[in-house]
Amino acid sequence: MVEQKVTLNKEDGILKSLLHQPKSALAVAFSCVVAFMGIGLVDPILKSISEQLHATPAQTSLLFTSYMLVTGVVMLFTGFISSRIGAKMTLLIGLVIIIIFASLGGLSQSVGQLVGLRAGWGLGNALFISTALATIIAVSSGATEKAIIMYEAAMGLGMSVGPLVGGLLGSITWRAPFFGVATLMAIGFVAIIMLLDPIPKPKVKSKFWGSLVALRHKGLLVTGLTALFYNFGFFTLLAYSPFLMEGYSAIQVGLVFFGWGLMLAISSVFVAPRLEEMWGTKLVMIGALALFALVLVVMGIGANDSTIISVCIVIAGFFQGINNTLITSAVMVVSPVERSTASSAYSFIRFTGGAIAPWLAGSLAVWFNPHVTFYVAGFAVVIGIIILLVGRKSLVALD
Repeated sequence: MVEQKVTLNKEDGILKSLLHQPKSALAVAFSCVVAFMGIGLVDPILKSISEQLHATPAQTSLLFTSYMLVTGVVMLFTGFISSRIGAKMTLLIGLVIIIIFASLGGLSQSVGQLVGLRAGWGLGNALFISTALATIIAVSSGATEKAIIMYEAAMGLGMSVGPLVGGLLGSITWRAPFFGVATLMAIGFVAIIMLLDPIPKPKVKSKFWGSLVALRHKGLLVTGLTALFYNFGFFTLLAYSPFLMEGYSAIQVGLVFFGWGLMLAISSVFVAPRLEEMWGTKLVMIGALALFALVLVVMGIGANDSTIISVCIVIAGFFQGINNTLITSAVMVVSPVERSTASSAYSFIRFTGGAIAPWLAGSLAVWFNPHVTFYVAGFAVVIGIIILLVGRKSLVALD
């Protein structure tokens, strides 16, 4: 069923609506915060891992690649799994897997082991994240748009707190952040067991290849491909820029990415809905993507200047937050498929872009120089804009 366009009424108190939600929705949202912390957690400790495990930046960036690749592929099948064992059980299994592999990651003795364990972490992340959005929508009070804003708020908070926690714990040892995430996920596990009631299984079970079949819908495919190239830029910034912050300690890198995540959270929760009301989803998405691409080009120009890199990281978070909210909202309305199926299909494509970027970013810097790394990332985001423009007729549901 095609949903009504996702917008927020100006009179609604966004912050108030987020706080006045059922405990079950808040429990899932808290676990989402920790899950998204896991993405940016390793940013401040990338250089430490590279030095202490004697790995190159390209090898260390594979921590993101293995994590994102497994997350994307497994997300194709999370709808099939959750429709059979239930959303709550799927969430809990995902959390247990994350706890196990995050803990083992802290015990790694080589970068190869760590890359493999991050892949296992990605498996748990896929089961949890893909199911969490549909669960929050199911158990939250109010309209779908408020549930999406709540999910994006959890993402923004996790993205901002993750690097800060990683920096603080990483200043002790690079292993500490992994144990920290495992501990927080254990708390989330208990919260979901206690506060989330079993959610009825859907009457119609998702097919094994349902998410891939759903990509035949042009609106969902266009949105997914746009996200793929956008995420190429997103994870180039996230995975490679810490290596260019010469002279920065783990806590200093963490503070920079905390500022990035804070801008991400503010713009995704408070700015994106207002801009969408004024100018519409497609126009705002194109504008946010264009400005993000411009920031990446500036990072390419100033790749040898740590201050320029740091300032651009924070500014980029603002435009990324806007796009994150709007593209997630768009996925929920552009096709007639089930929300969970649409989310899985879309996530598969976008996480693939996130998987390629970290390895290629480090490799481009070796083959050419760091400037080229960010120029390519900016060009990738521009390709995403072109796809959005060419396929705009298939996004009529956004109008």
